[in-house]
Amino acid sequence: MKPYSILITCSLLFSGYSAAAMNWVHPGTLDGKTELDFVKQKIAVGAEPWSSQLKDMIVEEGLMQSPNPETVINANTSANNSRDDARRTYGNALAWYLTGNESYAIQAVADLNAWSILQSITATDQQKLLQGGWIGSLFGPAADLMLTYPGWAPADIENFRAMLKRAFYPVLNTASTWNGNVDLHQISAMMSIAVFNEDETEFNLGLTRLAARIPKYFYLTSEPQPSATVWSSPTLWVDGLTQETCRDNNHHAQFGLSGAIGAMETAWHQGVDVYSTYQSRMVAAMELMGLQSSSGDMQGTCANNVTSGDVYDTWEIGYNHYHSRQNIAMPNTWKMISENVRSTMSNGGSWSIFYETLTHADIDYNGVAMLSTPHIQKAPLVIVRHGTILIHSASTAQYEITITAMNGSTHSLDKIALSAGSTQEYSLGLEHAHSGIYLIRIHSESGITVLKYIKP
Repeated sequence: MKPYSILITCSLLFSGYSAAAMNWVHPGTLDGKTELDFVKQKIAVGAEPWSSQLKDMIVEEGLMQSPNPETVINANTSANNSRDDARRTYGNALAWYLTGNESYAIQAVADLNAWSILQSITATDQQKLLQGGWIGSLFGPAADLMLTYPGWAPADIENFRAMLKRAFYPVLNTASTWNGNVDLHQISAMMSIAVFNEDETEFNLGLTRLAARIPKYFYLTSEPQPSATVWSSPTLWVDGLTQETCRDNNHHAQFGLSGAIGAMETAWHQGVDVYSTYQSRMVAAMELMGLQSSSGDMQGTCANNVTSGDVYDTWEIGYNHYHSRQNIAMPNTWKMISENVRSTMSNGGSWSIFYETLTHADIDYNGVAMLSTPHIQKAPLVIVRHGTILIHSASTAQYEITITAMNGSTHSLDKIALSAGSTQEYSLGLEHAHSGIYLIRIHSESGITVLKYIKP
């Protein structure tokens, strides 16, 4: 091995190598142990806003009610029933974890076991894809939380995993051709279900889909303008504009934001930092949308210059990461949260948007709890340029480099050791590969993963 540069040939992409298995973390989808334990401590002393949010969730979602499982989810007959059961199941799982009351755990397990009978999701081709994303984004986190409950029998866990593969994989693994919020909810569901199923192939497929969708949904002025028609004809192209901003004045854009951030948060809890890859794009989107919504003015971006008035509880997770974890000032987002979202304390969201203020509000990462998360370690600097990657390691570490193609196939490229302060450059060998987006995964032995994307 040369000390500075290694050539990885294109043939390696088809050589059948496989990546090392991921070290799965539970809970590790929308909710991580650091955040949940912080909230649990706050609720124990009656602190706000968490205590009121918990009470509202228990009442509004009808926790402890019996489930109404379906053998087939049909958008015309059982869409709302499946939505309500999925929200209630996730709510019971959260209530158990945050209060320690085992009655909620018993009910959550009963809900999950009852829904194991589901055989399929049916509707028109596109509607069933949306339905799978909506419901899967709730059942995935609920099941992942309950993996930490010793009272869920292993056989029942396997039955639920089998149901997810049988009923949800077919409608999630086919990307929607509707507006981008549908695909983003599919991706979020794929990621959370993959964590519960401990399915690395599905997890990587979700990451690759996310890489393809994010630039098509969240705009930066440094990039070529997309089709105005697909983006509902904006009157002003600015950083943070979304594909659906001008469709209906932020209504669907909030759902798009929810799907994207949900997928990123799940990746983060599994040690994969997608947030930093899209930091400029996502911060701009939240700041623009927050300004538009809190001011009631679309800031010149759309001819229909009146905001929708819809306010969903889908701001806290993104704000928690970029502001609380990364110390980025986001005044417009905070104004939206403090004056619009939290002022309506019973606002637990809609469909798959679920009580983010309860789970992610005001997390303090300066306390002792932060010491338990691997993300405080300094990740390597990774730059992608013209088919090569440049890795600068701040500390002595062992890294594994893998590459995932759009079809989900993953191949190991190399395992390397870098000393503190050293830099190495690698050719990815994609000169003759098929055109498409490839996910480059640089994983350290300490659990830190950095993702980059390249399009030959």
